[in-house]
Amino acid sequence: MQVVLVAVVVAGCALFTYLSDRNQAEEAALRQATAAARAVADSPSVREAIRGEDPSRRLQPYATDVQLHTGVDFVTIMDPRGIRWTHPDPDRIGERFLGHTAEALRGQTFTEIYTGTLGPSARVVTPVFDGGDDRRGEHGRIVGLVSAGITIDAISEKARGQLLALLGVAVAALALGAVGTYVINARLRRSTHGMNAGELSRMHDYHEAALHAVREGLLMLDGRRRVALINDGARELLGAPEGVVGRYVTDLGLPAPLTGALLDTRPRVDEVHLTADRVLVVNTSPVSGGDRKGTVVTLRDHTELQALAGELSSERGFTRALRSQAHEAANRLHTVVSLIELGRADEAVEFATAELELAQALTDQVVAAVNEPVLAALLLGKAAQANEHGVELVVSADTSVDDGMLPTGLPPRDLVTILGNLIDNAVDAAQGSPAARVTVTVRAESGGLLLRVTDTGPGVDPSQRESVFQHGWSTKAPSGRGLGLSLVHQTVTRHAGTLTLTEPEEGGAEFTASLPLEPARVGVRTDGKAAR
Repeated sequence: MQVVLVAVVVAGCALFTYLSDRNQAEEAALRQATAAARAVADSPSVREAIRGEDPSRRLQPYATDVQLHTGVDFVTIMDPRGIRWTHPDPDRIGERFLGHTAEALRGQTFTEIYTGTLGPSARVVTPVFDGGDDRRGEHGRIVGLVSAGITIDAISEKARGQLLALLGVAVAALALGAVGTYVINARLRRSTHGMNAGELSRMHDYHEAALHAVREGLLMLDGRRRVALINDGARELLGAPEGVVGRYVTDLGLPAPLTGALLDTRPRVDEVHLTADRVLVVNTSPVSGGDRKGTVVTLRDHTELQALAGELSSERGFTRALRSQAHEAANRLHTVVSLIELGRADEAVEFATAELELAQALTDQVVAAVNEPVLAALLLGKAAQANEHGVELVVSADTSVDDGMLPTGLPPRDLVTILGNLIDNAVDAAQGSPAARVTVTVRAESGGLLLRVTDTGPGVDPSQRESVFQHGWSTKAPSGRGLGLSLVHQTVTRHAGTLTLTEPEEGGAEFTASLPLEPARVGVRTDGKAAR
C-alpha cells in the first residue's frame, strides 16, 4: 500500500508538471508569436510595401525571413479585409485569412487558438498602422493586419521532449520512494519484532489489562531514569501521586537506599527496602537490547509478612526458652530427688524453694508493674529468652502501665515490633559483657507511652549514630540483615512518635521510644538529633 501510495503521488506530481509545462509552452509560444507579429507590424518597410502596387512581391520574402529567424511557424500579412499578401504556402496568397480579425480592426492585439490552413495553432493578430503622428499618440488608420503563430503540433513536440525528461525523473523518484519504503518498513519491523498494526493493538490491550491485573507493584524506568510506566500496585506501595509518569526517580521523595537501588544499572534480586510505612522486596532487571534502555522494577509488599516473621521469631525464642527451662527444671528435679534419696530432705526443700522464689519474683514484679497483658507476656517471654543467652533482663522500678492505657492507634503487633526488637538488639549487645544486663522501662506518662531499653554492651560508635536506624546497619556478623532497628524506627514514625539513642553514664546504649496516647498521625516530624 505504501508503494502504491508513493506511485500515485509521483504520478500526480508528474501529471501536474506536464500540464504546467504544456501551459507554459503555450504561453511562451504566444509571447514569441506576439513579439514577431508586433515587430512585423511596426516595421517601416512593411508600411512602405503595403503602399506599393504589389505588396506580396516585397512582403512574401520578408515574411519568410522573419519566420525563419523568430522560430514561428507562419507569418501572414493581409489587408484590412483579410486577403493574404503572404503565406507559408505561396499558393494560398490572395485567399481570405481563416480566423478572427474584428479586435485587430479595432486597433487591439489579441491571441487565440484557432484551426487554420496549417492546423490548430496558437496565433496573434495585430494591426498595421500607416504611421500617423507618434508625437501626439496618433497611430493613424489601419492599413493591414499581421498574424504570427506556432502550430499546436510544434508546441506538443516541444512538450513531449520535456515529458521524456519528466518521466525519467518520475521513475527515479518512484524507485527512490520504493527503496526508502522498503528500508523504513524493514527498520520498523525490526523495532516492532515483525508485528503489524493489528498485533500491536492487541498487544497494547493485553498490556493494559495485565498491568491492572497484577497486584504486585510494577515500575518501568527509561534510559534517563524517568518513570515510563507504573501500575496501580506500585503507585500504592510507593505512595506516588497521579501524573508521576515522566518524572525522574529522584523526584519521587523515596528513601535514599530505595532511590539508589532504582538508579543502579545492575540487577537486584529480593532486596528488602523500607519506605515510610511499608517493607518492600525489590527486584530490578535492566531492559535487554542495548545500553541504558531502561529498567523493570517489581515491588512486593512484605509489611505484614515481616510482622508475622517477627512474631514467629519471638515464638521460636519463647519455645527455645521453654525448652531450656524444661531442661533446667528436669536437672533441678533430679537434684531434688537425689538430695531426698541421700536423706537430706531439708536441703532439697531449700534448693527447690530458692529456684521457685527467683522465677516467681520476676513474674510478680512484671505483673505488679504491668497490667497490660500483651506487654506482660512479652516481658516475661523476653526475660526467659535473655536468661537463655546469659543476660539478666530487669524491669525498672518506675515501670507502670495499667490495662487500657495503650494508644488506641497502636496495635499489639506494632508494640511487639517496637519493644521486642529493642530488647532483642539489647540482649545481643549485652552478651559477653561483665554482668550482662538489659533494663526495660515501660511507663505511661501524661500524653504518651515511654518505652526505654538500656543494655550493658559496648555501646554505639558516635560516628555511626546517624545511620543506626537505617536499613542494613548491624553490629552482628555479615549475615545479619540490620532490619530490626529500621523496623522500629518505621513503626514509631508511623505512629507520630520519636526514637532516640543516647549513651548512659555507666556505658552501653539506651534506646527511647515515645508514642502519643492519642490516635496516630502519619507523617508528623520526629524530634531529637538522633531521631529518624
